[in-house]
Amino acid sequence: MRNDRTSGRRRSFGGPAPDAYYLPSAASTPEEIVIVAALKRCGGDGVPSKSLQREAGIRDKDAFYQALHSLQEKGEVLVDKDHWAKLAPLSRDVEATLVSLSERFGFARPQRGDDIFIPGRDLNGAFVGDKIILTDLTKRDKGPSGRVKRVVERGEQKLTGTMRMEGPIARVTPDGPVRFDLEVPAGKTGGAKDGDKVLITPRQDQRGDWREAEVRYVFGTGDRARVCADAIIERCGIPTQFPPEVMEQAEKISRMTVTPEDIAQRLDLRDEPIFTIDSADAKDLDDAVSAHKTVDGYTLGVHIADVSHYVKAGTPIDSEAFLRGTSVYFADRVIPMLPEALSNGVCSLNAGTEKLTFSALMDFDLEGNMIGWRFEKTVINSKVRGVYSEVNEIIAGTAGQDIIDKYAPVMDSLTTAKELADILGRNGKGRGQMDLTSDETKFILNEDGVCVDIQPRTQGASEEMIEQLMVAANNAAAKASLKAEVPFLYRVHEHPSPDRVVELCDLLDRLSVKCAELKKGDPSAKDFAVVLDRVKGTSKEAVVNQRILRTMDKARYDHRELGHFGLALKEYSHFTSPIRRYPDTSIHRILSDLVKGEDPAVLKKRYGTFAEESAIESSKNEVRAVTGERDAEDCYTAEYMRQHLGEQHTGVINGVTPKGIFVKLASNAEGFVSLNDFEGCDFEFDGEISHRDRRSGRVLMMGQELEVIIAGADVATGRIDFMPAEEKA
Repeated sequence: MRNDRTSGRRRSFGGPAPDAYYLPSAASTPEEIVIVAALKRCGGDGVPSKSLQREAGIRDKDAFYQALHSLQEKGEVLVDKDHWAKLAPLSRDVEATLVSLSERFGFARPQRGDDIFIPGRDLNGAFVGDKIILTDLTKRDKGPSGRVKRVVERGEQKLTGTMRMEGPIARVTPDGPVRFDLEVPAGKTGGAKDGDKVLITPRQDQRGDWREAEVRYVFGTGDRARVCADAIIERCGIPTQFPPEVMEQAEKISRMTVTPEDIAQRLDLRDEPIFTIDSADAKDLDDAVSAHKTVDGYTLGVHIADVSHYVKAGTPIDSEAFLRGTSVYFADRVIPMLPEALSNGVCSLNAGTEKLTFSALMDFDLEGNMIGWRFEKTVINSKVRGVYSEVNEIIAGTAGQDIIDKYAPVMDSLTTAKELADILGRNGKGRGQMDLTSDETKFILNEDGVCVDIQPRTQGASEEMIEQLMVAANNAAAKASLKAEVPFLYRVHEHPSPDRVVELCDLLDRLSVKCAELKKGDPSAKDFAVVLDRVKGTSKEAVVNQRILRTMDKARYDHRELGHFGLALKEYSHFTSPIRRYPDTSIHRILSDLVKGEDPAVLKKRYGTFAEESAIESSKNEVRAVTGERDAEDCYTAEYMRQHLGEQHTGVINGVTPKGIFVKLASNAEGFVSLNDFEGCDFEFDGEISHRDRRSGRVLMMGQELEVIIAGADVATGRIDFMPAEEKA
């Protein structure tokens, strides 16, 4: 779009020339996103606001100017006195963290925007984890690039890797973001043998290049997934040991009992038909439910362990929980956020015992609309310790008399909860809640901790029921905070950027998946849900699920309510798991004061900074936990696949690269097939989703089934290799 107000006239906004690198937008609302995208299309000279409104396709004038003003306040858009707008230029220097390092280049991540490419000659001695100042930022076809001006702060440089011995020469292949081998000088191996997992300290050579390493600790053989998990925990910096003062405090708390004074100060729900439902091996039971049918609809109680009663702000146990942020789950262990004396003891809602809880009490009409909610400090006595598999049998009508007898005290409550959950599920689908298929894997270990089976983790009717009821409680908590106008933590999932949606549509077109709904301006969650339904049950389902997930921003915590796109909810938080998530503990603390009648103005002063800091730290720790869990899962998967080398399986092409394809099996195991293993073929890569053999015309495309043979599995790296079945000879 050309500037149509003055011919050949350049607006004077200051800053660098129009071809300079502009700050990527951190816009959060749909209107802000499309305004930023429109300004990028319009170029660097600026555009009249009226023309910008047309270019952005926003019909509502008030909504447009509100979003433009918000972007101006954030410093992302400049608007002059004549109402011309342009993207704000980035200063010549920007702070970032080096997140990836190869032999010839690196990538740095600023606080906002895309990763920045750094040529090897411009790294200036920076290493992964370092905080750096970048300068000379320029645009490239594949993204921005820059030069390291200086290193502001060295990272911890805690790296793990696998020892590789070639005669007298020792090298370490690092895990994670360092993508080249480091030499280990003689006498610096720490006694490690070939294939061992090791903790290393990287060292610079005389030229300042990172080429060497010293072994600091030997975990053990990299052929064992359990050993690899130890290394992953260390590399990710996940705390495993509680400080003595935390354990001492936990021991004191564990001896606390529910007193008559506690009961007198709370809503007494001990006679209510309340029950928990969890997996059979769960010990940290932090949520229980109850439901009743009324003349006008339903009442639902979601009763959550009152962790904030035991974990007070500023105590050692609270400080440790803040640093951990979340419990971390591995195939062979759980690293809890709270000591087990709390998580599996005094806070766990064990059946037949009096427990202190924080309850979300909600009213729904017959259509499942939430018409009222309140939060109360309560005391409960769960009547049944439910198990998902047993409740699934009850719902399916296949339960034996022993299971029916067990659940008799809460059967009416359970039946009503299922009825309400079904209505809530239909409502969610109606408003556009996306049904993204889970690719979680269940790992079966033997008595020695070796993975002997892997299975996709399925979700039954009872799991879906509990999920719907928890979503309702989380929604109510967010509503309560907004109504009271108090600081809070929200679980936010922002709209996908227009650029990513365009890329997704291009991919779907090539996969012959109809996606007209996504090509209109600002597609809704419902539009994405329609596309997901379109491929459900087909060989393309997993691929489309994966690509839509990549299109979306990752869910995170924020002290601002920005909505949850995937759930199609304007208000959402995390209230239901304070035993294992610090954000839930945070909002319990705020809601507790609100329930006590504290003045919202006082709460703003007390929790304003806390809410923001907790959101930032919780988001960071969640990423740390997820990274560790996924890396460990790769190692356990490889350990299992090593026991099945040579077997033939049917998989689906799940990814395509210039050198080969990734194939995913029904078990969720994914392996790489090199193009070199297709004998007599000369493949041409289309750059995104397929390879075509120039000789035979054969096509390897995402979503296509392929017979493969398990050719190799490296536990230490989690890498699995397949080969095409027809080439086995």
